[in-house]
Amino acid sequence: MNKDNKKLVVESLFIKEAFKRNLSLSEFLVLLYFDNSFDSIFDVANVSKTLMMSEEEVLNAFSSLLEKNLIKVDATPNQFGKVIEKINLDNYYYGINSSDLKKDSKKTSSKEDIFSTFESKLGRTLSQMDYEIIKAWLENGSSEELVLEALDEALNNGVASLRYIDKIVYEWKKKGYKTVDDVKNHSKKNGEGTVLGKDVLDYNWLDEDE
Repeated sequence: MNKDNKKLVVESLFIKEAFKRNLSLSEFLVLLYFDNSFDSIFDVANVSKTLMMSEEEVLNAFSSLLEKNLIKVDATPNQFGKVIEKINLDNYYYGINSSDLKKDSKKTSSKEDIFSTFESKLGRTLSQMDYEIIKAWLENGSSEELVLEALDEALNNGVASLRYIDKIVYEWKKKGYKTVDDVKNHSKKNGEGTVLGKDVLDYNWLDEDE
């Protein structure tokens, strides 16, 4: 970049978002230009000069960013009533500010769904200890699908105890089951209605305190 061109400042989060979205170098540079622009007005000649790109490259990158909905063009009148088109990067900034939040939100939403299912099927409100037990199953590698199958297995056996369900989850994990199909295939193969050990079935879980 020669001395007549301004320096562009970029933050690491801006770069990280570009990698996440698989942007081309041209797309990234055009975004960076507008991120550093004071007036956000799209002047192809000026963008081309600043970025040392051809005007065709600038226009292609600009069109691609519009198609990906990473930039918008806001038309607003100035003080003289003339309509001025300015580039808006809010969609791109939103990705930077909310990507981690979205991940956490998805995890939280997912866990809240499984908790609600437990409360609905057990017919009671979960205690804090219940929450911790269910969270531990998920964090230790058991899928929601498998945990919910364990819940159904317990209820089918007439037991509504998380300690009983915990034993089912433990037994299935020990046997290497990762999906509900693994459980069902084992049952069919062995002609069993359940895959629980005799010690689990014979234990008087109804006398256990929750």
